[in-house]
Amino acid sequence: MSISVQNVSKRYGTQVALNRVSFEIGPGKIVGFLGPNGAGKSTMMKIITCYIPPSDGRVSVCGHDVMEDSINARKCIGYLPEHNPLYTDMYVREYLTFVGGIHKIPNVKQRVEEMIDTVGLTVEAHKKIETLSKGYRQRVGLAQALLHDPKVLILDEPTSGLDPNQLAEIRELIVKIGRQKTVMLSTHIMQEVEAMCDHALIIDRGNIVAENLVMSQLAQSNRKLEDIFKEVTGKAHAL
Repeated sequence: MSISVQNVSKRYGTQVALNRVSFEIGPGKIVGFLGPNGAGKSTMMKIITCYIPPSDGRVSVCGHDVMEDSINARKCIGYLPEHNPLYTDMYVREYLTFVGGIHKIPNVKQRVEEMIDTVGLTVEAHKKIETLSKGYRQRVGLAQALLHDPKVLILDEPTSGLDPNQLAEIRELIVKIGRQKTVMLSTHIMQEVEAMCDHALIIDRGNIVAENLVMSQLAQSNRKLEDIFKEVTGKAHAL
């Protein structure tokens, strides 16, 4: 499995952010990770990417335990957090070359040019990041996440705040990337999951409330993901 999560809990004092969460994601899949604000999506993604440790349970990425073998787990992961952490005073090529140096990528200049072309940054590559639109900043974030050729890509709300044109472009790019890698992404836009993803998971108040939602099967049955989302999360929040 590309991602294996087994009985993972995360507690902050008396607050339970995740409660014995379990799921698996196989290779070559694009999976939507859905839930209301505060449901535990970002916490789960931070645990998978070795950013924070779980309180209990086990997570492995491409067979590497994120606690016992975190260095090799990290090598398999490309991560774009919700708040894209770019050095905005650097130029695009300069920043990507810097990231490539951290990963010790051989032939880093060639790899940077490949990523610039892949994510559609060619016309903006000579500019400072601070001068770029949010859509192009997201492309820079995707480029840095892909630079070391990871097997797994974790994207936390990658289209948040984008205009319709930017959204369509990033959506197309993610689908293209998903043909070669395992992609897990969180979003509040149900139509995006229906358009991009193979499967979906829904989390609410730290618990998985729906899993193995296959987008092609939902389309054939004329069921909308939004209706399922409201059904499995709405009752709890109405109390």
